[in-house]
Amino acid sequence: MQASPEDTLFVFARPTLGSRMPVALLRKKVRDLPLEFRLDDSMAMSEAAKLSGSPRVIVTARITKSGMAKAQSGDWQVVSKPVALGATGIALEINEAIP
Repeated sequence: MQASPEDTLFVFARPTLGSRMPVALLRKKVRDLPLEFRLDDSMAMSEAAKLSGSPRVIVTARITKSGMAKAQSGDWQVVSKPVALGATGIALEINEAIP
């Protein structure tokens, strides 16, 4: 993977059931890696859909040159298996190219 320190890193969580819209979002730069983070309601995408309302979530980390949150060809990402809300020690390795 060819990533620049200025490329954008998105880490987001979406519920395992119901809407596929993210309920929490963190935006950083590749230069911030490795990154320890905690997704919580302060990162909610809307007041109506908070992370605390989802008992299990799927966490995605994506690196993009465009700076746009929507996946595009050339981005790199990793998608976790479902994890329980409040889980700790989740390690994500961004290693999947988006065609």
